[in-house]
Amino acid sequence: MEQADVVVTNPPFSLFREYLPQLIEYKKSFIILGKMTSLSTKNIFPLFQQNKVWYGVSALNSAKWFQIPDHYPLTGSVSKVENGKNFVKVPGICWYTNIDNEQRHEELLFLTNYDRALYPKFDNYNAIEVSRIAEIPCDYDGVMGVPISFVSRYNPEQFEILGITEDNKNNPYCTKIYTPADSDRYSSLNGRAVLKLPDGNLKKQFPRILIRRK
Repeated sequence: MEQADVVVTNPPFSLFREYLPQLIEYKKSFIILGKMTSLSTKNIFPLFQQNKVWYGVSALNSAKWFQIPDHYPLTGSVSKVENGKNFVKVPGICWYTNIDNEQRHEELLFLTNYDRALYPKFDNYNAIEVSRIAEIPCDYDGVMGVPISFVSRYNPEQFEILGITEDNKNNPYCTKIYTPADSDRYSSLNGRAVLKLPDGNLKKQFPRILIRRK
């Protein structure tokens, strides 16, 4: 790796969280495959936030075929034999890179206007819930919690990434730490952004990236 100008590889996913920061440390250009969900880990997300890493040009969260050794068992509909080689389909795979591309600078256009009733505020974060990228309000300048798939469309000239709602109690936008007095699920609730439903129940959301329009 020290001799390489550009690293293009499929690292073992079990070592991904250590491998990617190592590429940054050695100041290498790279295009590598990884699980999409690795984005939310504590030593990977800051690299996205600092614009040192981004998703590459590929279909986000798509399944990809990987060749496996002949002695591995082929089971279910996610496997095939092609030209005498065994393959399995692995879901949620995307490219990670620090090589710039035009897609990363395309302006995102949105048509939905902000409506307080449609965009509830999190109970424990100073941000509104936006459940789909296409529904990002075009006229809201505050903090928004969007799905992590937003990173595949992220334009650093248009938005800034402020944080993530994944086991991050030190996030400056976190407004509440739950206790047993709030819910018997308080520990689990503290790991994510939470919505308070009309009936008073607390609903934990999937990880949300906190963004704000520039």
